[in-house]
Formats: sequence, structure tokens, C-alpha cells
Amino acid sequence: MHGVGGTTPQEMLGDPRTVRIAGDDTAGIHRRTADADAESRRPEHQHRGRHPDGAGEDAGRPIPEAYCWSNLTSGNSARALWLLLLPFMVANIAHWMRPAAPARHAAQRLYDVLVRLVALSLTVLLTAAACEVALDLVAWQCAAAEHCAAGKPWLGPLTGGWWAQPGRRLVLAAAAPVALTALLWWLSHRTWSAYESASPPPRPPGPVRPLPGGERPALSLPGFWYGRRLVSRLRAAHTAAGLLTVAAALLVPALGHDRRPGGGGAAAVWGWTLAAAVAAGWAAVVVVVARRGRTEAEPDERTDRWASKVLPGAALGVLALVAGYAAWSRPEWSAAARLPGTGVFAWLMLLQGVLVTALAGTACVLHRAAPPEGCAGRCAMGGLGGAAAALLACGLGGVLTGGTAQRVADWLDRGGTPGVAGGAVAGPPVLLSWQAAVIPVLLLVVVVFAGYAAARTWHLCRRIAPGVVGSYEGERRESVSRSRRIARAVARARLTDSTPALAAAVTAATLLLGTGALAGAALTGTPPGPAADTWPGPLPALADTVQSLGSWLMGAMVLLLVAMGRRAYRDAAARRTVGILWDVGTFWPRAAHPFAPPCYAERAVPDLTWRMYAWTGLTGGRLVISGHSQGSVLAAAAVWQLDPATRGRVALLTYGSPLERLYGRWFPACFGPGPLNALAGEVDCWRNLWRLTDPIGGPVLVGGDGGDGAPPVDRGPLKDPLHYGRSMEHPLPAPILGHGEYQADPVFGAERAALLDRLAGAGRRPAVPGQAGPLAPRPGS
Repeated sequence: MHGVGGTTPQEMLGDPRTVRIAGDDTAGIHRRTADADAESRRPEHQHRGRHPDGAGEDAGRPIPEAYCWSNLTSGNSARALWLLLLPFMVANIAHWMRPAAPARHAAQRLYDVLVRLVALSLTVLLTAAACEVALDLVAWQCAAAEHCAAGKPWLGPLTGGWWAQPGRRLVLAAAAPVALTALLWWLSHRTWSAYESASPPPRPPGPVRPLPGGERPALSLPGFWYGRRLVSRLRAAHTAAGLLTVAAALLVPALGHDRRPGGGGAAAVWGWTLAAAVAAGWAAVVVVVARRGRTEAEPDERTDRWASKVLPGAALGVLALVAGYAAWSRPEWSAAARLPGTGVFAWLMLLQGVLVTALAGTACVLHRAAPPEGCAGRCAMGGLGGAAAALLACGLGGVLTGGTAQRVADWLDRGGTPGVAGGAVAGPPVLLSWQAAVIPVLLLVVVVFAGYAAARTWHLCRRIAPGVVGSYEGERRESVSRSRRIARAVARARLTDSTPALAAAVTAATLLLGTGALAGAALTGTPPGPAADTWPGPLPALADTVQSLGSWLMGAMVLLLVAMGRRAYRDAAARRTVGILWDVGTFWPRAAHPFAPPCYAERAVPDLTWRMYAWTGLTGGRLVISGHSQGSVLAAAAVWQLDPATRGRVALLTYGSPLERLYGRWFPACFGPGPLNALAGEVDCWRNLWRLTDPIGGPVLVGGDGGDGAPPVDRGPLKDPLHYGRSMEHPLPAPILGHGEYQADPVFGAERAALLDRLAGAGRRPAVPGQAGPLAPRPGS
């Protein structure tokens, strides 16, 4: 199994002639053409001796198969649209970054609810930003200003005729955020049918090695990779939330006009009635989102008809009534300044800050409740990784929405500056300008940390360089530069372990600066530049510079994402590069945000589990499943889903694996020392290869000789490069491989051969077809 970025079956199998034996163009299992019918050709010799390198025509040699899954994240051009879903993906990851506390702990339920509420706020933020652009900047401000609308023929329907009244302009412009909500619903439903609906194989009950607290590892539960019911329910709630946000954006200015002295009394009563309906809809959305989440003990085939169908339909009906109310004739109504109700951005930011703070407190409680072996002192950020991810998601959402609003305002205002005297439009809410001013300061924090990390790397390189040659027995020192290059690769690889410190610094700075931006916008009511006019010394010029630079950076980030999405839509190579981000970020099921990019593991893990069940059941044989990088994570997840009888016929070989170094530290509840130790005790044997020069993979730090003759899990560090300098046998300098080409190391072939020999070694239970799993053929078939 390949890692992130993917590779071809021909490269994985070392043969240009391959054939797909299972799966489809999206994800499939491939063999060499010569091995396509290996079982049927010589079944009586299939499980005898084995060839150590998997080559030759020996009938007893192992049959290699390659599982290619890269198209799950980068195959279709529509996946370029996933770049717009980046904040949703990060919020969904926060759900899985919880500490390794017992599943029955009372705070677990609160953690789930808080993460899902943060995710819901991001949907509201995105829809509100679309309303800000379409309703406020375009329909309310620009269409009402003659000097802004001049030269823009596409604004014609909003500036004359029946649609010229402010309420009707808002209704017409509301088609844009409604279309955005419909697009998000369509993307989620389309991927839900392809990913969450992949049925897991039936699994007979059997004992599973429990964690120290007596619980089963989460990834071993039969329903873990089957989130069909939850995603359907959350999709309906978020769709309703988007529609209700648009309804509120239409209702607030119309009701504000009607309730003024001299406004229509009957219209005001109707407006308040619709306001009560919108409030009731929001209450229903929150109840649905806060309901108990995933049911993992068994695959859940039930559907929530009320939540999945009635709630979005009712929200659409309320939106239609509100649109009719807003479009009612009000000849005396005129637009001025900003659209009433844009203060929702400040309230949203405040709400997100409160939710993230509560999430951090809940995570601290769970971290203290975790057993000592739950993190073994290696849990990233002391269990606060989920809160940091939630804050990052909110920050990304603010950058995308604020950058879009500011760039549209600049475009509408032509040569002027939105919000400044003489400008064509009043511009977006003041809070967005304060948020923009925060970005340069955050980047300064990152630059300072990067400089500190570079200095530490340089010192580490200088310290370990003299001892590099000593790790190569019998080789002479070639040059100082060769030792420094190797030492530099080792030092750079260790930068990965500094990621939690960087995340903690950025999180603290974001929280402090975000609080300052919210307070500044609330107290001054003006952007940072004008607000600092009375400050002493160079502070006014500095505030103007920071605001302008931040606004430019926000817009540049939005344009960069759009450009990347456009290129990825047209170019398969660019789409594969972008897909690397999804390989890491979309491994987890959509448990918090239904509009996040889909979880490819909900297709890949059942694929692998079905294949292992089918092969061991039909042939009575045993197998080694090996995975590189992210493929090792998928391999471990698939092995966890096997029944004990089949799991005992499987050996696991991982290399360049982030199972402990990244997943174990950031996702301790699923990949901490407890679950990894349980996995090491469940499989027949597990070997993990790693290098000091690998910035991603590392040791898993579990397992050992449990009395059954099994070797320890970790073998390493492997030599990299394989040879220090030039010699008669190796006249050219060996490359530093880092995270790649583990199979080029002789240790890989030796370990794979040892695992195959162990599976069929003396004293093992003979393979009996029909006893390996639920897919074995019945007697007489």
C-alpha cells in the first residue's frame, strides 16, 4: 500500500505488466499479469516454500498485490472544489484529537457537542459571508449608489424596474448564498453515496484484546468506518442552518424598517411571526446537531427521517415566506450605509471564542482522566490539540470570508478605498478590517519561531556531524561536507517533533490577537488605521501599514486558493499534488462537519478488509500486509477490523510510518500507546522500519517479545544513506533517501521474508479453508 501522493501499480509491483483483479478506477487491487490466476494454476503448491524477494517462477513464491487508493482523494476533477472546504476539514479533525480518556467519561459527550457546535458556526460564517458579499456589498450598497453602479451593466436588474426597491434587491441577491448552500449539500450528498455508504464486511463475534481500562480500541469497532446515519443527519442540519442564515439576512433589515415609527403595523406583526419561525428553526438545528453522535458498536443502517428530510424542507419553506415578506412593496424604503445585521460577524467571533475556550477546558479534564499509558508523556500540546485545531478552523474561516469580502469591496469601489470618506461603498464590517490587521502579527510569530527552529537545527547538525562516519563500520571518512549533509538531513527530520510547540505558539497568539481585534472593533467602530489617528508617535502609520498589509494578505490567500483550485480542476498532476493534503486531512470520518471533504478510509478500509477476508477464507492461506507512510495507517486500521481468527493469519509490515510520531501524539484516543500495544498483541507479528532522516515516519515504541518468540516491533534506525562514501563496490555516492524508497534497503526484503516464514513456520496451526473468516466457502461449495 502506497503513501500520500500515490504511485502506479507498475511501480509498486516492479513490473510494467499489471492487471486489476478487484475494485474500480477509483481504488483497486492489482497484480502482475503473470500472477493473475496464480491460485487456480497451482493450488497444491501455493503455500509451500517461499522466495525471499518475490521473484522467479517458483510456484511457492509469495504473490504480491498492490492496493492503489490515490484516486479517492485526487482522481476526479470535482475534487478541486474541496479547497473551499478547508476550514470544515480542520474542524472535523478536531473531533478526533481528543485525549485518551475512557469512552464512558462524562466529559466525552460535552467534547462532542462543543466540536459540532464549532463546526455549525463555520457553516453559518460561510453563509453569512456570502450574504455579506451578495446582499450587503452588491445589492444594498453598490446598487443604491449611482457612482458605484455606473459602468456595471450586470447590476441593471437591481437598479431599475420592479427589483429596484431595497427589499426586492436583497431577495434577488439572496440567490447567491442559497446556491452556495445547495452546492455544499450536493457535494456532501454525492460523496456520502460513494464513501459513507461502503458497507463493511460481516464479522463474527470474537475476543478483542482490550485497553488497560477494559474498553475495546475504537478502530476495532465494527461501525467505526460506517458513518452513513450521522453524516445524513448533520448534512440536513447544516443545510437548514445555511438556509436560515439567509432568511435572517433578509428578515432583519425588512423588519427593522417596518418596526420604525410610521412603519406598517400589519407588516411588522407578520415580520415578528416569521422571526419566531426562524428562531424555532434554529432551535431545531441546534437540537439535531447536539444529539448523540456516532454509533460505532455496530454498523447503523437506520435513518433519521425527521432530521434528514423534514428539517431542510421546513427551513426552505421559512426562507420562501421571508423572501415574500422582504419583497413586499415599500416605496419609502431606501438603502444607506451598511446592511442592518452585519454585526453578526462580531457575535459569531465571540461565540467561536467561547466554544473553543470551553473545548480547551473539556480537553484538560479528559487529559487528566486519561490512564498513564494513554499518552505516555507524548500527547501533543498536553491534550489541547483538538482545541487548537478548532481555533485554526475558525481562523481559516475568518481569513477566507474576510478576504473575499474585502477583495469584492475593493473591486466594486474601483480606485477608492471602501469605508473611507469619498469611497463608493461603505465597505464590509469593521471587524473584518481588524481581523486583517492581525495576520501580519501572526506571520511575525511564525517567522520568529522558524528562525529559532533553524538555529536549533544548525546547532544540532554541528553537534552530530562528527559522529556520522562512526555509524558506518569499515568505511573511511570521505569529506566533512558528506557528514554535514547526512547530519543536516537528520536535524531537519527532527523538526517534525517541534510542531506541537509551533502550534501552541500560534494558537496562543491567535487567541490573544483575535480578542484584541474583537475588542478594538467593538470599542472604536472604525478600522485600525482611522482608530489610531490620535495615537502618539509612529503608531498611526504602523496601524495603517498593518491594516493594508493584512488586507492584501487576506485577499492574496483567497486568490491563491482559487488559482490552485482552478489549476487542480484542469490539471491531473496539480490535482494529485493538492490531493496530498486530503490524504492526511480526510483520513477521519465526518463526525463533526458534514460538508468537510469525505473520508476516503470509509471506502479504503472496507476494501482491504473484504479482500483479506476473501483471500484467507477462499485459499486458507496467510498474508503480509505492508504499508508505507499513510498506507501504514490504512493497513493498521484494516487489520483492526478483522475478526480474531483472520487477524491471527496476518502479519503487518510498516515503514516510514507516522503511526506514533504523528497519529499517536495528535490522536491519542485512537492511536495512542494503549491502542498500538493492543494491535501489536493481536496480529501474528508486526515489524516497523524507520530512519533518522525520515521527517514523517518513526518508531512505534510498542510491542516486544511477549514470550511467543515474536521479535520487537521496531527495527531501526536503518542506515541512510546505505553507504557513507565511495568504494570499489559502490563507486557513486549513495543518495539520502529520507522518507522514500524503503524497499531499496536490503533490510526490507529480509524482514518481509522473515514474516512470511513466520506465518508458515513450524508449530503453526495448518491453514484450513472455512475457518479464516465469515467469507469462507461453506462445506460442499
